[in-house]
Amino acid sequence: MFKELDPILHSQLRLAVMSLLIGVKEAEFTFIKEKTNSTAGNLSVQIQKLKDAGYIDVIKQFKDNYPQTTCKITKLGIKAFEEYVVNLQSYLGGT
Repeated sequence: MFKELDPILHSQLRLAVMSLLIGVKEAEFTFIKEKTNSTAGNLSVQIQKLKDAGYIDVIKQFKDNYPQTTCKITKLGIKAFEEYVVNLQSYLGGT
């Protein structure tokens, strides 16, 4: 009947980050921060949780002498997101 929802993705901010990345594949930290309207600190914590789960890769580098953090969705992240959507549909009466 009801399928279990992934607790990593069931957080509003983590789900927002994954939803962004599923469409663009990779994005800079500042872009994600702007689109999710989150604080840098909270976003950093949630990105680390997604990274620890293997759902995203985080690339840190310098661009024009400024630090740049880019997040990229992984194959595991895509699979987890797709499963989450399917499982959520069971709650909404979908098949």
